[in-house]
Amino acid sequence: MNMIKRKPAAKVRRKTREELNAEGRDRKRQKKHRGNPAGNRQQESIDNKKTQAQEPKDPRIGSKKPIPLIVADKPKVTKAVKKAAPAKAEPVRLSPAEELELLENDARLDELLSRLESGEKLTAEEQAYTEKTLDRIDELMVELGIEFEDDDDEEKTEDIMQLLKGK
Repeated sequence: MNMIKRKPAAKVRRKTREELNAEGRDRKRQKKHRGNPAGNRQQESIDNKKTQAQEPKDPRIGSKKPIPLIVADKPKVTKAVKKAAPAKAEPVRLSPAEELELLENDARLDELLSRLESGEKLTAEEQAYTEKTLDRIDELMVELGIEFEDDDDEEKTEDIMQLLKGK
């Protein structure tokens, strides 16, 4: 038979007393920290409250209706007080002269009229605004007795007169 030679087993090193004491202290320290931290009972109740607040509440629980404590008394019905809607401020009535002045100085109207004169087409909304504003200006001028002086009419009559004289 063939015998295999084995190496002798390495000597097991024994731990010194200092090393054994250090390991014992470490085990004791770990064992000491096994339990829950101090004040854990209160901490758990706070955690439960947080989780309950996140869950959707059942609308069937907790009625807002007051319940009488004494049977003989009639329950008092409280009506919800509606907040009064803020009164709409009536638009300030301007005199016809003031309104006419405002309309004549209207920047939007001026811009639209200049676009019309340059040959641009207006949208339906812009056209309606222009017509409405011009109609209102005409009404106010009639109301105030102001006549619109057309310089073009005077020039046409002068041109016609010169043509007639020139013949």
